[in-house]
Amino acid sequence: MSSSRSRIAALNDIRDQPAYPLAEAARYLKLAPATLRSWVLGRRYPTANGVVKFPPLMQPARRRPPTLSFWNLIEAHVLHAMRTDHGVSVKALRKALAYAEKELRIERLLLSPELRSAAGELFLDQYGKLISLSASGQLAMRHILAEYLKRVEWDDSDFPIRLYPFLAAGNLTTERPIAIDPSIAFGRPVVLSRGVSTAAIAGRIDAGESVADLAADYDLTADEIQQAVVYERAA
Repeated sequence: MSSSRSRIAALNDIRDQPAYPLAEAARYLKLAPATLRSWVLGRRYPTANGVVKFPPLMQPARRRPPTLSFWNLIEAHVLHAMRTDHGVSVKALRKALAYAEKELRIERLLLSPELRSAAGELFLDQYGKLISLSASGQLAMRHILAEYLKRVEWDDSDFPIRLYPFLAAGNLTTERPIAIDPSIAFGRPVVLSRGVSTAAIAGRIDAGESVADLAADYDLTADEIQQAVVYERAA
């Protein structure tokens, strides 16, 4: 994904427009809001020599108030993979991204399907070295990233068009009942088989309606109704 192609393709693309406040994005991705905020806005921390600020890892579609685009969601989703089981070193992540993007001249590497090929290898190798991962740790990290990348769908131009979020934090199942797609329900999570909002389903359950009644109303299975509720209410 060259820099020029990326800029041209992103121009006025709904997928790169501000759509998700930070708290909402964190909930959709099952991320701690403070973690996502530090990735988007940077973070200040005290040292013996005074307060130091880490620059952000990604650029939000809008800074004031901080609002993410769909493509920002994808970037945060990929960063989440690096956090799972290995923790996040913001400094190491930034260095690894800079190294891989400089070597292959790929703008916004975290949006690229090339994470599954040479660019991804460079990124993971560099990141593993920076956080001193063992060989088994690096293997586990590659597996986790691969599972996260399976949840992203790209178009013919190699830009992300759909995200299948995990139902709950740490639940790396192969099921993909829920989707976030900018072209459906204004980019809010839906049960993909019928395009029904997960928030609407959870709201009706909270109002006292039964799983069976909702399944009949929306032409969904009881399992799909339950998955929507789990997704909406999982921490």
